Amino acid sequence: MTDRTHGAEAGWRARLGILVIDKDMVPEIEFQAMAPSGVSVHAARFASPRQSGSGSYGDDPAGTVANSPDIATGLDYLGRIGLDAIALCFVTGSFFGGRSFDPEFARRAADLAHGSPVFTAAGALTSAMAATGVTRPMLVAPPWFNDAIGAHAVRYFTDAGHPPAGLVRYDLGAGWRDREPWQVWDDNGQQEVRADALYRQVRATVPADADGIVVVGNGLSCIDAIEPLEQDLGLPVVTSNQAALWSGLRAAGVRAAVPGYGRLFDTVPLRPAPRANPAEADRIAAAH
Repeated sequence: MTDRTHGAEAGWRARLGILVIDKDMVPEIEFQAMAPSGVSVHAARFASPRQSGSGSYGDDPAGTVANSPDIATGLDYLGRIGLDAIALCFVTGSFFGGRSFDPEFARRAADLAHGSPVFTAAGALTSAMAATGVTRPMLVAPPWFNDAIGAHAVRYFTDAGHPPAGLVRYDLGAGWRDREPWQVWDDNGQQEVRADALYRQVRATVPADADGIVVVGNGLSCIDAIEPLEQDLGLPVVTSNQAALWSGLRAAGVRAAVPGYGRLFDTVPLRPAPRANPAEADRIAAAH
């Protein structure tokens, strides 16, 4: 039997796209590590769409982000592949844009992506929290998130009905603490994150009233800590990339088990998988 997990037919089960900011490697690494057999991941990169010197995304955040040159081009190219879903791995845009950002961006982006469904990682987080019963999360943020991003994240989840029990930034340790958040990012701090250190820091700081751990920031490598934290704390752990993959699989109608990456993948899909009619089933069978 032909091996269909490699080469041009690697995405025979589902093809997912991700939009990733400039030099961040983490979303691609984590999506590919977690993706079930037959699911391919395709990335496009973009420069930050934040308006220069403004510290914001203007009066129309969804439009600013969707129509920024790199993202618009990425949506165009990914859409031409004919993907099952495309995730915007950029939670900061949602945090600053507020709860209306996610559906508005998805609507505009789908047009640019030639009809491929588009969603945000932040929106996927809130859906994943609802699916796992998390109502009062402890937020774990990367060290390159400044105070303003942290405050907007707390407000975003509060407005979504998940008021955080607290927020902690991952500590990279000596040699990093005296740097500004933007310097941590520019100096490739995301490549210094370790699962064992993240595990220990969460264990040491989780509030007693938290009913789940939510890792915000697609660039914060953390998937190897998901199951150890769930096992030892007895709480669900939801991360930006894990939730985005979960949402993408559901959009594609893929219910595959993804062992090793948390109880989220054991939850019931948010909507039924699409079913082919008999004529469509015959066409698919003939094609393969």
